[in-house]
Amino acid sequence: MTQYVYRFGGGVSDGGQGNKNLLGGKGANLDGMASIGLPVPPGFTITTEMCTRYYEEGETFPDSVKAEVANGIAHIEAVTGKVFGDAADPLLVSVRSGARVSMPGMMDTVLNLGLNDETVKGLAETSGDARFAWDSYRRFIQMYSDVVLELDHGAFEEALEIAKEDKGFHLDTQMSAEDWQALVGEYKALVEQQWGKPFPQDVHAQLWGAVGAVFGSWQSERAKVYRRLNDIPGDWGTAVNVQAMVFGNMGDTSATGVAFTRDPATGERAYYGEFLINAQGEDVVAGIRTPQYLTRAARERAGAKPLSMEEAMPETFTELARVFDLLETHYRDMQDIEFTVQQGKLWMLQTRSGKRTAKAALRIAVDMANEELITRDEAIARVDPAALDQLLHPTLDPNAPRDVLAKGLPASPGAASGIAVFDSDTAEKRAEMGDAVILVRTETSPEDIHGMHAAKGILTARGGMTSHAAVVARGMGRPCVSGVGTLAIDAKAKLMRVGTREVKEGDIITIDGASGEVMLGSVPTVQPELAGDFGTLMEWADKVRRLKVRANAETPLDCRTAREFGAEGVGLCRTEHMFFDAGRITAVRQMILADSEAGRRAALDKLLPEQRKDFTEIFEVMAGLPVTIRLLDPPLHEFLPHEEAEFAEVAAAADVSIDTLKRRAAELHEFNPMLGHRGCRLGVTYPEIYEMQARAIFEAALDVAGKSGSAPIPEVMIPLVATKRELELMKAIVDKTAQAVFVERGASVDYLVGTMIELPRAALMAGEIAEVGEFFSFGTNDLTQTTLGVSRDDAGRFLTTYVDKGIFARDPFVSLDIEGVGQLIALAAERGRATRPDIKLGICGEHGGDPASIAFCEKTGLDYVSASPYRVPIARLAAAQAALKA
Repeated sequence: MTQYVYRFGGGVSDGGQGNKNLLGGKGANLDGMASIGLPVPPGFTITTEMCTRYYEEGETFPDSVKAEVANGIAHIEAVTGKVFGDAADPLLVSVRSGARVSMPGMMDTVLNLGLNDETVKGLAETSGDARFAWDSYRRFIQMYSDVVLELDHGAFEEALEIAKEDKGFHLDTQMSAEDWQALVGEYKALVEQQWGKPFPQDVHAQLWGAVGAVFGSWQSERAKVYRRLNDIPGDWGTAVNVQAMVFGNMGDTSATGVAFTRDPATGERAYYGEFLINAQGEDVVAGIRTPQYLTRAARERAGAKPLSMEEAMPETFTELARVFDLLETHYRDMQDIEFTVQQGKLWMLQTRSGKRTAKAALRIAVDMANEELITRDEAIARVDPAALDQLLHPTLDPNAPRDVLAKGLPASPGAASGIAVFDSDTAEKRAEMGDAVILVRTETSPEDIHGMHAAKGILTARGGMTSHAAVVARGMGRPCVSGVGTLAIDAKAKLMRVGTREVKEGDIITIDGASGEVMLGSVPTVQPELAGDFGTLMEWADKVRRLKVRANAETPLDCRTAREFGAEGVGLCRTEHMFFDAGRITAVRQMILADSEAGRRAALDKLLPEQRKDFTEIFEVMAGLPVTIRLLDPPLHEFLPHEEAEFAEVAAAADVSIDTLKRRAAELHEFNPMLGHRGCRLGVTYPEIYEMQARAIFEAALDVAGKSGSAPIPEVMIPLVATKRELELMKAIVDKTAQAVFVERGASVDYLVGTMIELPRAALMAGEIAEVGEFFSFGTNDLTQTTLGVSRDDAGRFLTTYVDKGIFARDPFVSLDIEGVGQLIALAAERGRATRPDIKLGICGEHGGDPASIAFCEKTGLDYVSASPYRVPIARLAAAQAALKA
């Protein structure tokens, strides 16, 4: 019989340590901490396999699992000496989710489970603190009603605020036992009013309700969005952890906190975290109260007055520091820890590899390798390549003037300017309209996930460095400023105030996640410097990787940026982008609309010097490196005039009538231009176009070779080839033009002629095509479109639904469809090499910057990947990781 429940703590372990796939990250690490002797409250984990079965069997639990859970409760009772549901000395438990990967704030938790009208009296008696007992009961009702009964959370918050206002209180801690008891009565009335039944008093019914709700939260909308954004498969499921409660709200010798063994924002080797005296864990992460610093140094840097934990609880802090070092050495990574102090006794509630910024990830990986805690290969594997994107974009210009409105906590580094919006739905809508958005909230919750993703930055009035806003923003790479206490936000009126100054929705603000400053207006930015830890890790990665990394670039600026980021050539230079320049478009249109070869050549003669200049500038930047130039590819209709004035301009240049031009434009109209007269089909029907481009390439190459002495390596790519004969015809044009230029100049350069594989037929016929082509570059954007029969431009309307329903594991235009498109690439590579063993193989679609797609390219044995300039470092690191896995 399959085991679905695993116990931990109190000297008991049912095994499974380290098996995060089975026990989830939280469960595996709780068992792991208990096994090395750390103080962990006893409990048990219901496995991820049970989560899968729960959904398969209609959200029910088999009797065998109920028996296993009963055995788990008995284990906790034996260790604690308390009995679940006992009116005199009740056992209370927490019920928490725990997927195999961290999903902060995405799934639900229930604390203080086991309280009812009778056990609350027992808790008051045994604790000697009636206020604590009734506070715990009201928290439980509020949380259970929200998570399990799915009642209106706002009604309970409103009742609490009214109760405090009536007493003239500002803080929860001012409420007495009688105040909490009265509020419990109001909460129970709210439950009966909204649910139609009394609040459940049977503690076992409470437990199963909570377990079902935590499993249910795996399929919540916010969890689905988070999984989609982070490529987490929906069939992994979550585990559920049931654990004896320990209390941080039992007076001034109790506390709760969240900590990291190193700074998750910078990577500095220093204890980092926050805590609250006389509070429960949810108070810290929910941002309800502004927490205190963990260390004296952090408090002094911030100029904060409340004592740090190091000062207020020195003995407990010393013990906690020992635990930090032990856990980091044991798990060999920076740890994110949750702890509770109950009347002076330290309890560890969670440890996991901590989420960190890209800057911190780099520093931690490099430092740990230098400390010999991990190897250099492990350091390379530790850094998420996609996270490097956080480092590769501008930050605020330190010398630019700024109108500082307020200052909060620097919760997630980076900076952003945008219009202020005050709810997540608006943030998403305005972002879809093309606006840069700053999401402004009193505090964020998991329901804000879509707005946070759409926003360029996040600003909150409440919450600390470990609040929901801070943790999620760091994971997403969004700048975040939290805990701006001077900020008064009126979400209904869509405005915020600081003193007498007011910001309305639509006003531009800037946030700096490095300083915590909030500014009115937009502030200029500066480019990042890629040295230090970044340079060190890239150097290590370059020694390991096999795949070369090139850039998709067609301007000198793009090429320079790519070289700065370590590109080893250009993998795709799209020449059509050069033709849209205002000074050239008229000649291009004249060429397209000409009804004779002589007319086309006259227009092309105007374009030749401009095209030669383009290639000269690119070859100068990329001197000595290969440059793959794709000859004209897009449908001609993209260049056609649309306005009357444009027709008049082209007619005058071509010395023909406007009516003649319009008739010619109508003749060129296509119903499906992306599958029409484009790519090599243009070269077949109008060979003079490719002849002009080839001449410009070779003349530019010789010019640069003559000036610099370092000859460029042109690779001429023929687009949209489906047959060997097409490539034969086009290669003949290129070779003939090359020889003519070489004879004219009395000099030559080495070059290759190949094709872009972007049609299924080309992949299938790769053996024949390789008889002519000297290289293949897989154009995975169009290959995905033509293989799936899906337009990338229109797919946004339904692809999200396809991913949610599991039809695609992820968007196939973002991460390569390995099973389908990948098969074609592998087949083409195999057949191409069978014909031409030394054929050069690369990938130049957007997938060239996607780590999962790069891993496939490594496995398939391609020679290089090509990505946009800012994704070159991502590709370098991903290529190294793929080589290590191989």
